[in-house]
Amino acid sequence: MLTRIDHIGIACFDLDKTVEFYRATYGFEVFHSEVNEEQGVREAMLKINETSDGGASYLQLLEPTREDSAVGKWLAKNGEGVHHIAFGTADVDGDAADIRGKGVRVLYEEPRIGSMGSRITFLHPKDCHGVLTELVTSADPAPADSAEH
Repeated sequence: MLTRIDHIGIACFDLDKTVEFYRATYGFEVFHSEVNEEQGVREAMLKINETSDGGASYLQLLEPTREDSAVGKWLAKNGEGVHHIAFGTADVDGDAADIRGKGVRVLYEEPRIGSMGSRITFLHPKDCHGVLTELVTSADPAPADSAEH
């Protein structure tokens, strides 16, 4: 089922300033950045380490691009900090169905496209002891000469 902590999502007001904090304090560098218009966020993925299943673990820094986005609303209510935890899985569809069968609300009927072309869905925080939980199936790695970083 779940193979690793894929990433921890951290909501922030100023992505560039937050990236600089993690760079200066811990030496973490941006592995990938993108704007996800559907989710209304600008994000930076900071790679922490490789994992034994061929994936990696990241910090995902999230700045809302609009106030009405989920991250924008969350920031307005809670301020900066840990927004969610994401677990890696080889089969987001199957694992989401299994978890739904255990009575946990899955927020998307069908997984959506997430960071770096991954497939994602979320589990309702009220069913996960207050933690917004994401399930992630990483995209197949792109050839080295076409990777976007």
